[in-house]
Amino acid sequence: MRFLPRPPPIFTHRNIKFNLIIINFMNKKIGLFWLRDDFRILKNNGLIEATLNHDQVVVFYLYKKLTYKYQEAQKWWLSKSLIHFRKTLNKLNINLEIIETDSFKIFFEKLFKKNDFSFYWNKVYEPDFLKFDEYLVKNFQNKNILYKICKGNTLNEIDEIKKNDGTPFKVFTPFWRTAEKYYIEKIPPKEKIIRKCLKSKSYFKDSIDPKEILPNENWFKNLENLWLPNEENALKELRNFIKNKIKNYSDSRNFPNIIGTSKLSPFIKFGQIHVETIWNECEKIKPKNLGISKFLAEIGWREFNHTLINHFPHMLKNNYSKKFDHFPWGKNPKFLTAWKKGLTGYPIVDAGMRELYSTGWMHNRVRMIVGSFLVKHLLISWKEGEKYFRNCLLDYSPASNVAGWQWVAGSGADAAPYFRIFNPILQGEKFDKEGKYVKKWVPELKDLPKKFIHKPWEFSDGKFKLGKDYPHPIVNHEAARAKALSAFKKI
Repeated sequence: MRFLPRPPPIFTHRNIKFNLIIINFMNKKIGLFWLRDDFRILKNNGLIEATLNHDQVVVFYLYKKLTYKYQEAQKWWLSKSLIHFRKTLNKLNINLEIIETDSFKIFFEKLFKKNDFSFYWNKVYEPDFLKFDEYLVKNFQNKNILYKICKGNTLNEIDEIKKNDGTPFKVFTPFWRTAEKYYIEKIPPKEKIIRKCLKSKSYFKDSIDPKEILPNENWFKNLENLWLPNEENALKELRNFIKNKIKNYSDSRNFPNIIGTSKLSPFIKFGQIHVETIWNECEKIKPKNLGISKFLAEIGWREFNHTLINHFPHMLKNNYSKKFDHFPWGKNPKFLTAWKKGLTGYPIVDAGMRELYSTGWMHNRVRMIVGSFLVKHLLISWKEGEKYFRNCLLDYSPASNVAGWQWVAGSGADAAPYFRIFNPILQGEKFDKEGKYVKKWVPELKDLPKKFIHKPWEFSDGKFKLGKDYPHPIVNHEAARAKALSAFKKI
């Protein structure tokens, strides 16, 4: 047995008292790390602890088909992430094994019968995952299995940021002011790195190939020309953004034709980069500018959303504001299909929906526009939009997606007031003045003069036929706005 100098491990286990005993005991066992949204080497706390305390480490990913039933785009990102991360781990003599399962509980019930491992994992800040963590901890303690659960991909733990009276924040600005200060004043932990291990044998039977996770249809081929889902590329994109774009971020982030945003959201969602890494890289910039504070506030919005869904879990499936339970949402399959396909007759809306389907991503300004159009012009529930985005977005996470949709619908915490109805014509003219974004994604309008690019129904030319080359608007803006406000008065 080889013993290396290393710090005493810290474990959550009430019965262990002597560090030396732990070291000797643990090195006879394999370290298992449960990979979830943690596809990184830097600041991967659970994996780092596993390699510091074990000579042999196995990383495993549990693939549950049901989870990805309505997350088709993420199947592609997940598959590619597993391929890339396996190569990275192999260089450290760490196996990555992918196990397909219908139930996490069934899998762990089988695992609990073994006693040749110690267990590590990072938190995922979603109610179901945190509840399952409690189940794991209880069983590990009952069965005298050594374990360690570590902080996940947030700046602060979700229960650390509260008002003076101990209740959770419901408004973003005071939340972020408190959360930012709390994080800054924390004593940073000593930085640790992953240790190269001894080569280990396969631990689990019937490990599947990452390619088996790919969607059945090959529409995702376009994604391969746009994204490279790995940690190395995430760090590269972050540094490029900081060097070339962050200074002007407060203004450029609003213009979809400009690559003024970081486009890091899929990498953050899958944990290819930790938000602490983003924070630290931004902190290196002296002096600070408005772009940095605006960008970090987007990280703050993500933190806020995670606290919301955990303190108010009902909002994941229902309205945060109960009064919206009585809102007279309509059901119009024809309108919903037109919205999904980018055939509403409103160019900025259609451009956004086509960008989403083609790239797995959509500019944030446009997300607000298309969201507002669905819930307020078409009077279709935000739940339908959330479901479609869940299927198409590479960066989908329950916290951000649900909170975003409830914000635009007016039903969420600290939401936009319902009477704030985005005018898709004015939004297009303001943020895509030259029509370049629209022309890229709605090429049937590429020959229209910019004066008419956001209102093609006013253009009359023998070559362009509205209703043939491009659809008539499915609703009239002013009439739809009046109808939406009238519906709101009824709740």
